[in-house]
Amino acid sequence: MIHPKKLAQFARKWQRVKTDTGDDDECCTTSPVADKGHCAVYTADGRQFQVPLSYLGTMIFGELLRMSQEEFGFTGDDRITLPFDAAVVEYVMCLLRRNV
Repeated sequence: MIHPKKLAQFARKWQRVKTDTGDDDECCTTSPVADKGHCAVYTADGRQFQVPLSYLGTMIFGELLRMSQEEFGFTGDDRITLPFDAAVVEYVMCLLRRNV
C-alpha cells in the first residue's frame, strides 16, 4: 500500500514537471455527464476527467480517492474532487493506462 505522504511527495514533484501529453482531449472533457463505463472526477483547478471504471479498483486510484475524502470530505454536491491539479491527474492516468 502506498503511504499518503509518499503519494503527496510524488504529486508535488510532478506538479513542478511540465507534461506534454498529446492525448489531453482523450480524458479531459467539459461535458457534465461521463460516458458509459466511466466516472467523472474533478481536479483542484476545476478540470473534469473521465476515469474508466476499471481504474477505480486500483491501489493508486484508491489512495487518490481516500486523500480526496480526507481533504474535502463528503460535500454532497455529487462531485469527486481530487486534491491535485490537472497535470498530476494526467500523469496518474498515463501510468494507469500503461499498467505501471
